[in-house]
Amino acid sequence: MMAVSANRLELLQIADAVAREKVIDRQIVLAAMEDAIQKAARSRYGQETEVRAEINPKTGEIRLSRLLLVVDQIENDATQILLEDARRKNPAAQVGDWIAETLPPFDFGRIAAQSAKQVIVQKVREAERDRQFDEFKDRVGTVVNGLVKRVEYGNVVVDLGRGEAVVRRDELLPREVFRPGDRIRAYLFDVRREQRGPQVFLSRTHPQFMSKLFEQEVPEIYDGVIEVKAVARDPGSRAKIAVISRDSSIDPVGACVGMRGSRVQAVVGELQGEKIDIIPWSPDVATFIVNALQPAEVSKVVLDEDSEKIEVVVPEAQLSLAIGRRGQNVRLASQLTGWDIDILTEAEESERRQKEFVQRTQTFMTALNVDEVVGQLLASEGFRTVEEVAYVDPTDVSSIEGFDEETAAEIQTRARDYLTAVEEEFDAKRKALGVEDELKTVEGVSTAMLVALGENDVKSVEDLAGCATDDLVGWTERKDGETTKHAGYLDGFELSRDEAEAIIMAARIKAGWVEAPAETDADSAEEGAADTEASALSEHGA
Repeated sequence: MMAVSANRLELLQIADAVAREKVIDRQIVLAAMEDAIQKAARSRYGQETEVRAEINPKTGEIRLSRLLLVVDQIENDATQILLEDARRKNPAAQVGDWIAETLPPFDFGRIAAQSAKQVIVQKVREAERDRQFDEFKDRVGTVVNGLVKRVEYGNVVVDLGRGEAVVRRDELLPREVFRPGDRIRAYLFDVRREQRGPQVFLSRTHPQFMSKLFEQEVPEIYDGVIEVKAVARDPGSRAKIAVISRDSSIDPVGACVGMRGSRVQAVVGELQGEKIDIIPWSPDVATFIVNALQPAEVSKVVLDEDSEKIEVVVPEAQLSLAIGRRGQNVRLASQLTGWDIDILTEAEESERRQKEFVQRTQTFMTALNVDEVVGQLLASEGFRTVEEVAYVDPTDVSSIEGFDEETAAEIQTRARDYLTAVEEEFDAKRKALGVEDELKTVEGVSTAMLVALGENDVKSVEDLAGCATDDLVGWTERKDGETTKHAGYLDGFELSRDEAEAIIMAARIKAGWVEAPAETDADSAEEGAADTEASALSEHGA
């Protein structure tokens, strides 16, 4: 009896030791042992036998039982029991119930013991992996400290105490060398389940690594008084970080720099001397972009919100500073703000405006059959297209110095005649390209657009319905800091993404692919009120 008790006690001690060493729940280890005993028992009593093993967590006593299904007619006596036999054990037994029958204890053979050991090792390993995954997935987005275990092909394997992580070569700063035993700080950005266990990925080049380092060095960021709004990095070389203060009495830039630059220097030291520009964030895009281009001075900003592009005009002497070495300053400012930034000198901007003025003057001279003076007058008054001249209020034209009402009417008539001729020309081209008439009825599509669509093989409502927004307006691709613009079918029509989406949706509704959105209650109520008002007026008139 004493030997049995010792074995039971030993079983619990083993379970406790494994649970402690692997930092997993003792119950998981006991469950793994129960699985192993069940497997060994099946090899003794037959694989089809439904064996259950239970280990008492207090005494270590093992109870073995066989589960039998209660049936009317036995087909397999290893797994089934007749109803009358079952009722001898449990008077309340019904067909379909399971009855547990106690099995006598037995000694494990060498092979069964080996097999049981494999089951326990496998289950414990799985539990350890689950524990590691759960632990590290909750730490994604934090900075971790570890010791370099080894370096494989430039990738650094880090010991985090309760698991391993890897910093891939491209996630290390340039010219950075680590050796086994070195301490390392990095940003935990991803944890993945894989066959060989959870893979933990660290980075020292991730923009958020710098953000988190500032959080550790600047108590105001940690407390939430100062917020880091955006970060852009050229790892190991230069970075920009945009900050804003929720407390007007605290200067966000000054707080991040610290006394004599102590706070920012701590971050710079960790990032191998990466130069950091700390920039005040502003909700006003133009102000934010001017700040982001520091240390360069900006004299003028022109925004194009539809295409998220911005033109920045700088004095000639500031051009190289604004662009930066190999375009670094403007590239980081673009990443920080999320806008494409074009930088022009004052001379270039003046030259371009002059060129645009000459082009517009020439357009008006050709389209309206007027002399250069009239063309220049229209261009200098801010008219950009013939459509604007044709359809503005006549007083806007007649109020131009040197024009009277008669001249204004004549100019607008010529503008409309010109547009009609152009429309007819485009319609003829559209027909020649085989673009269907029905496509003209899609809301938002002009005849000039029909020609452009036909040239890109979009000739029916179904063709247009099958287009994506990118097909119409193009898309911008950022790779390795370089921006590539891919043209769309309707480039040159100054179409916003929202307008392109509306055109495609109108085509899908017309093609019957989607249903037209139902009227909102507000719309129908408004219409109902208008109808009521109209009927009341007609009654009053009657």
